[in-house]
Formats: sequence, structure tokens, C-alpha cells
Amino acid sequence: MVALRKLEVPMASTKRPVPVESASASIDAKIRELGDWRGKMLARVRALVHEADPEIVEEWKWMGTPVWSHAGLVCTGETYKKVVKMTFAKGAALKDPAGLFNSSLDGNVRRAIDLHEGAALDEPALKALIRAAVALNLAGKKKPTRPARGKRAD
Repeated sequence: MVALRKLEVPMASTKRPVPVESASASIDAKIRELGDWRGKMLARVRALVHEADPEIVEEWKWMGTPVWSHAGLVCTGETYKKVVKMTFAKGAALKDPAGLFNSSLDGNVRRAIDLHEGAALDEPALKALIRAAVALNLAGKKKPTRPARGKRAD
């Protein structure tokens, strides 16, 4: 687990800082709070995300959603009553040879994996998908090469 650190964030309406837990601590708390198969599944997904990319950054967004980022948003870990959902921000652009994507298939950008209670995870395929999402983000961050001054690109 990541070391916990308290941050001080000033409130707009007051001058006093309000303590805010780190994203990793918030995710830890969410897993404990769930206390059922969803917490175990979210913890497993989280571990696989970190195994796939040790440089991944954990964030806590949208009033309680775990988010994993590297050079941009990679995926989220949402929990619902009957499903743990991994939504990949640029999933439609990813190859999915193992057929993991089973939700949000109609969109132009996102794709998701709904994990139900007792579902088996294809861990190697999931890690490959995470790595592909990171590679896509990194490719989008590269600056385009320009021809030297006075020369035309043919």
C-alpha cells in the first residue's frame, strides 16, 4: 500500500484548511467500507493495475470513484450493487483480443468491463489491456516531428 499523507485544502467559504485524505487512502477506505465481494474485486483490480504499470497514479474523482492515470486517464474502478466496473477512457481505440470488454460497447470512446460476483479474471489479458491503454496515452503525449526550417516534408 502507498504511504498515507494528509493534505490541507482551503475551503472557499472559510479561511481554515480542511484535512483531506490522499487518493490511495480513500481507495483503501472504499475497499474496507464495501466489505463484500465488491471490495475484494476492487482490491484485486487495483493490484493488477499496479502490477501492469508500477508508475500508475491513483486519483479519487467524481465524488468517490477510484481512477488510475498515467499520461492521462487509463481507467476507473466503479462499484455498483451487482457489479464492479472498469471503464477505460480510450477503450474504443484499444485492441481487445481476449474479448474482455463487455459493457459500454456502443460508445465512440470508452469501453468497460463489468465484473460480477464470482467472475474469473483473465489477469494476463487485463494487464495487457492496461499496458495498451498506458501506451496509447504516452503516444498521444509525443510532440509531432517537424521538418527542418526551409525544408519540406515529402
